[in-house]
Amino acid sequence: MKAFLIVLLIVAVAIGIVGFLIEALLWLAAIGIVLFLLTSAYWWFTFRSSRGDAAEAGAGR
Repeated sequence: MKAFLIVLLIVAVAIGIVGFLIEALLWLAAIGIVLFLLTSAYWWFTFRSSRGDAAEAGAGR
């Protein structure tokens, strides 16, 4: 899952760069930025919740 999210972030950055390089495709840059932000937010919340579960499991020992 982690590798998939990394690939998705790289694809989002690539889409954004292509959109900014080709001015007629600024909508593509917008999609790239939105996709990057959504993927980053999902990854952050997933990582944060998994760390919370691990901390709770360790506290129960």
